[in-house]
Amino acid sequence: MQKISINKAKTLKSAKQAQGTLIKITQMIEADRYCPEIIQQVDSVIGLLKTAKRELLVGHLDTCLVHQMKENKQKAIDELIKIYNLSN
Repeated sequence: MQKISINKAKTLKSAKQAQGTLIKITQMIEADRYCPEIIQQVDSVIGLLKTAKRELLVGHLDTCLVHQMKENKQKAIDELIKIYNLSN
């Protein structure tokens, strides 16, 4: 098994927590739980996914982008613009 970066390890942790919470949300909906309780869990998943996204971006900027800037600056700039546009 290949060793993953610290950022990807943090991302994986957040993604797994989000996955578990999504399962809980499905169960809550099926059990006809009170809507504000479900909404709170949905907000939790959104926060976890935002954390995962941020960790991936930090890792990418810290490692991949540095290498990409040396190899092909325009491609790196285009990639950053694409990431920025996807985030908004």
